[in-house]
Amino acid sequence: MLAAWPGISNVAMIVATYLSKKLELKQLAEVHAPYFFDPIGVLVKSNIIEEPQFPQSLFYYWKNRPGKSDLILFIGDAQPTTKGYDMANCVLDIGQRFKAKKVFTCAAALTRIHHTEQPRVWGVGTSPAVASELEKYDLVRGGNLQIAGLNGLLLGAAKKRDIDGICLLGEVPTYATRMQNPIAALAILNKLTVMLDIEIDTGELAHLASETKETMKQVAAEAMEEYIDYFTEPIWERGEDEEEVK
Repeated sequence: MLAAWPGISNVAMIVATYLSKKLELKQLAEVHAPYFFDPIGVLVKSNIIEEPQFPQSLFYYWKNRPGKSDLILFIGDAQPTTKGYDMANCVLDIGQRFKAKKVFTCAAALTRIHHTEQPRVWGVGTSPAVASELEKYDLVRGGNLQIAGLNGLLLGAAKKRDIDGICLLGEVPTYATRMQNPIAALAILNKLTVMLDIEIDTGELAHLASETKETMKQVAAEAMEEYIDYFTEPIWERGEDEEEVK
C-alpha cells in the first residue's frame, strides 16, 4: 500500500497522483471525512449557501501481473488538524483488511542540493530488517531525521502494528520548498516502481521536471539577491571632490 498526503514541495502527492493517472485504478473505499475534518465555513454561489465541503480521502486498487504484488493506493487531499493518529490507523485498518504486506509513504528531504544537481533518494524503514533490504536499491541511508505529518506518522503507527513500512524521501533544495518539485518526485518514482515491480511511462513527469528546473533558476536567483541585500552594505559613489587613492 502506498499512502500520500500533501507535504513539503508536494512530493508525495505528485508521486501518488501520477501513479493514479498512469495505472488503471479502481476505487476501493472512502474515508468518512466529517469524523476527521471540521469545516470552518461554507461557500455562497448566486446568493445560495452550499453544503459544507470536506477534503476527499480515497482508496484505490490496482491488479498487477500474475505472480506480482497488487497495489492499494490511498490519496488524502488534506491532513486533519486533529485526529491525525486516528486517520493513520484508519488507513492501516483498510490496508490490513485487504492483506497489505508493506506500507510506503513519500516525503521531501531538505538538503543543500542545487537545482541543477540530480536529487538522490533517501530510504528509511520501520525495522532493521526493512532498512537492510533497502540497501539493494541504492538509496541514501536516512540516518537520524524527522518525517513531519501523516507521511511519517502512518509509518510509526504501522511499526506499532508490526507492519513493514518504508519512506522514500527525495532531495529538495532548501530555497525551493514553497514550489512543487516534480524533480524529486520523479527520482522517488523511479525507485518506487522498481521496488513495487510496476511498469509505467514516466515521460510526462520527466518533461514536467525539466520545465521546473527552469523555474527554479529564477527562484535561486531571487534567493541569491535577497542574500546579497541582507548580508552586504552598499558602496556609495564618491563625490567629485574626493581624491582617488592609489
